[in-house]
Amino acid sequence: MPTASPLVLAHRGASGRLPEHTLAAYELAARQGADYLELDLVATRDGALVARHENDVWGTTDVADHPGLAARRRREVVDGTPVEGVFTEDLDLEELRTLRARERLPQLRGTDRDGEWPVPTFAEIVALRAALSHELGRELGLYVELKHPTHFARLGLSLEERMLADLEAGGLLSRDAPVFVQCFEPGSLRRLRDELGCRLRQVLLATAPQDVPADLGASSEPRTYAELLSPPGLQELAGAVDGIGPRKQMVLPWAQDGTLGDATPLVSDAHAAGMVVHAWTFRAENQFLPPALRRGPARNVTRGADAEPGPEPAAHGDLAAEVLAHLAAGVDGIFTDHPDLVVQALREGPPDAG
Repeated sequence: MPTASPLVLAHRGASGRLPEHTLAAYELAARQGADYLELDLVATRDGALVARHENDVWGTTDVADHPGLAARRRREVVDGTPVEGVFTEDLDLEELRTLRARERLPQLRGTDRDGEWPVPTFAEIVALRAALSHELGRELGLYVELKHPTHFARLGLSLEERMLADLEAGGLLSRDAPVFVQCFEPGSLRRLRDELGCRLRQVLLATAPQDVPADLGASSEPRTYAELLSPPGLQELAGAVDGIGPRKQMVLPWAQDGTLGDATPLVSDAHAAGMVVHAWTFRAENQFLPPALRRGPARNVTRGADAEPGPEPAAHGDLAAEVLAHLAAGVDGIFTDHPDLVVQALREGPPDAG
């Protein structure tokens, strides 16, 4: 069922303003009015949970500047995809903590804060949530993603038990705790609920309709997200999950003319199954907006033969219009790199709201 008011979910913290998955980015998001801090968990070689969007830290830390650790760069297959980098499972926590975070999208966002913050542990984020909740006088939530759980389980570094242990230490294991657990792999969520007795609210994430979850790809009957999120699939999932987290285009596809198209039945189907819908990811930069909502100075088309005319990709477009259109379509929560702008859009509402 839909929630009473839409949730602002700070995607990797205020990652549109500061390097993602840093304590500073999470704190800024809380101060900007986010309801939940969204984070991704991966494991180190010695079993500590840390916040990184993927287990390869080459692109989001200064590991290249640490010769001893950079020498561990290698090629690995993660969820069926070859990746070359330095992986958290090859570093112990002490080694990882010598690294400093860097901006993931330097071509779109500033890099002046690179090198200031280490990679945080999950335990540190749990403690930060408690401190900020006390200071701000409101219950701040955690929206925790288990990243590559099948991959880590094969390495003997199961994420589920480790996550539950850190949450238990923070007093956050009850059904009414301000926590969502999310994952792209339905098997991980089922294991949490059926084998480990987890009663926290759980959300199945989804990429594109034709994609197959990593834990189902090798099965004899692989199922796509389109099948999992069909009305029969949602009814089957209802016992294991409390909501879905679809890519935003699965709610409002982009039309050929560059506008947002008509809403799909996904939200109404999920609500009929008793589930909330939290869509991702809403970013202010033109590169991530449908063409009709892009704003700002024109691109310099002399930069390359493949450049297209139109506003600069790094300039901010009409994020508020995109957010409000998805809320009108019934979504219950917004994953965003820019929680301040989404909070502002929710406060001001549509232009004709009076």
